[in-house]
Amino acid sequence: MLASEIAPFSKTGGLADVTSALAKHLTAAGHEVLTVTPLYGGIDREALGLSASTAGVATATLPGSAATVHFIDEPELYDRSTLYSADPDEHLRFIRLTRAAFELCRRLGFAPDILHCNDWHTAFGPLLLSAGYRADPLFAATRSVMSIHNIGYQGGFDARYAGDIGLDDLSKLHQDDLRAGHINALKHGILYADAITTVSPTYAREICTDEYGMGLQDILRARSSALTGILNGVDYDEWDPRHDRWLPIHYDAHTLGAKAELKRAFLARVGLPFRLGVPLAGVVSRLAEQKGIELLFDTLPPLLAQQRVQLAALGSGEARYEDFFTRLARDFPQSVSFQAGYDEARAHWIEAASDLFLMPSRYEPCGLNQMYSLRYGTVPIVRRTGGLADSVEHFDPATGRGTGIVFNDFDPAAMNWALQQALALHADQTAWHRLVQNGMAQDFSWTRQSARYVALYERLLGR
Repeated sequence: MLASEIAPFSKTGGLADVTSALAKHLTAAGHEVLTVTPLYGGIDREALGLSASTAGVATATLPGSAATVHFIDEPELYDRSTLYSADPDEHLRFIRLTRAAFELCRRLGFAPDILHCNDWHTAFGPLLLSAGYRADPLFAATRSVMSIHNIGYQGGFDARYAGDIGLDDLSKLHQDDLRAGHINALKHGILYADAITTVSPTYAREICTDEYGMGLQDILRARSSALTGILNGVDYDEWDPRHDRWLPIHYDAHTLGAKAELKRAFLARVGLPFRLGVPLAGVVSRLAEQKGIELLFDTLPPLLAQQRVQLAALGSGEARYEDFFTRLARDFPQSVSFQAGYDEARAHWIEAASDLFLMPSRYEPCGLNQMYSLRYGTVPIVRRTGGLADSVEHFDPATGRGTGIVFNDFDPAAMNWALQQALALHADQTAWHRLVQNGMAQDFSWTRQSARYVALYERLLGR
């Protein structure tokens, strides 16, 4: 399994959580998993228990697991201030990672049944397997899986650097790309993989459309028989209020008084007053256009001015979104807390202490925070797209069914409707209790979801 990031060693988003959890659960189920990722300069080798680097490879065990992670140690490529860069050799950094994975298999005598590549960073894996490595008996029976975690990131680079891929025959590359002078890494993963997965059933359908395909919809439609949507799971070892290591108080669906204590403690911690009957809304997010933050620009300030809601936000990204939350914290100092960047402890605190969680995404391949929120008794407000549509059901007070607030249109009016629905439900203690209980009863465990990957692997191998 090849990935550009894996928690807790390296992380910018959900990809790290997914690769970590899948490696851990496959290993626990008895599969032999060789996970390969870069050894970034920011990784604390001693704290995370990495071995000394031997022949350019260090190893460590995933915390709480028997799974081993292999780190490619090339400081000239991976010792940079951030995991990803805009440097001219960005494509080469991950081509080298992909080729190193094949060479590591050779060194260890590891003959993989499955080569599982994740996102554009390792998307040349299926091509390299097909066009070169399959001639090696070690890889003769290997089948490839290409997982798309976010089609918005495709790994494009100038065709002048096509030789960096290391192919003997450039005719294997997409010829329209070569003629246009621009090579798309993810496109080649889609073209050459034996199976393509993405991280929710709804997103698998969406990316075949002109609206969500980001230019790859035609190729995906042509390969639709190889495309499967498997909803990401949640690592409940890490995300469960019954034993969350970041929290001083634990709770479950029967002890929600402890959740209220955590809310009081969190508000005191971030310098906000506790207001009886006023819900706390949480945001933990990359601050990118995908996340729909602009829907909050005109809808949140009036509610904050009326003291009908408080807000705790955590995230970093585009300046306009960071500026928005910074202004809110300045204009409503008794109602808003914002911390730029990412902090694992605060992310857990926000999930546990909040009453509501805001995910108004423009598109969302899967999303994890809405599933974390359900387990923590924090009601998600989401737009009906991608994995949000697959994991949150709109609550109907008449029937008592549903797990969150779901709105359809990507516009401020729909966002405002969702917020008003949430505030009305929060004021109805009976309905709110039922809604919270419904959410906490959901099971999105990786034990269930990893079995779907195993079933896919077995089909590819004809077993």
